Formats: sequence, C-alpha cells, structure tokens
Amino acid sequence: MRAKKIQELVKIVEESNIGELEITKWWGRKIRISKSSSPSHASSHIMVQAPHATEQQAQKPAEVAPVAKPEEAPKNNYVEIKSPMVGTFYRAPAPDAEPYVKEGDKISPGKVMCIIEAMKLMNEIEAEVNGKIVKIVAENAQPVEFNQTLFLVEPA
Repeated sequence: MRAKKIQELVKIVEESNIGELEITKWWGRKIRISKSSSPSHASSHIMVQAPHATEQQAQKPAEVAPVAKPEEAPKNNYVEIKSPMVGTFYRAPAPDAEPYVKEGDKISPGKVMCIIEAMKLMNEIEAEVNGKIVKIVAENAQPVEFNQTLFLVEPA
C-alpha cells in the first residue's frame, strides 16, 4: 500500500469517532490503524503486516526510532562545526590510526577534522575557521544527522 493511501486512512481515523480501523486481504497484507481513547493523546498507531507474518508479530505496533534531542546552544561564543550530511562519524582514517584532531588542538581552514561515511563513500570534513577545539560532541563510529554538531571550536 502506498504511503499516500496510508496517510489518507490515518486522517480518516483521526477525524472520525472510530478508535480503530483494520483492513485485511489487501494484496496479502494487513493494515491496522488505531488511536488512543484519551483526548490528550491524539496519536495514531499504524501497523502493516507482511503476508507471512506471524500472529504474534501482528499484535506489535510498528516501532518508531527515537528522536534525538537538540543540542544545547554553545556557550562562550563557540563556533559549531556541523555535519554536512547523514552518515557515520569517524575521528580517524582507520581504526588503528591516530584521530585527526583531539580536544585542545589548534585548527585552521582546510585541516581535516573527521570522516563521515555515507553510502560507502568516505567524506573528509575540513575546518572552515581558525581556532582551538574545545569539545568533540559526536561519538566515534556512531551515526550522525545532517546539521548535527560535531565539534565546538573557540575561534582564534
């Protein structure tokens, strides 16, 4: 079922007095949309079941990835160096190599600070300011989002 059709069904459930809508035998899939009964929680839960899923799987609501909390605003006029893309953050060119930069290091424009792997491509992220690294915010070998703060730099 296309996402647009599912969105239309969710809208119908949210705007009506029904608490749950279940559609079966639609291309071998089962779709169940339910909303909470309390007015303060007007959220809908959607479950799409593949043709050969077990009954136990059918009773579980679809899992949603947790939303990352926004970073606190930098203090003392630090410059944020942010991720230009979604990918995996690496502090060094190889697992056994020294990191490109450490906290306290001085940087200048063009200095490689880290690598972000996106779709099996290694993208070097370079400094755009002169300064000193105050904090490395991102964790090595962990996913980063677009525009997520990677480093805090005290400008020179």
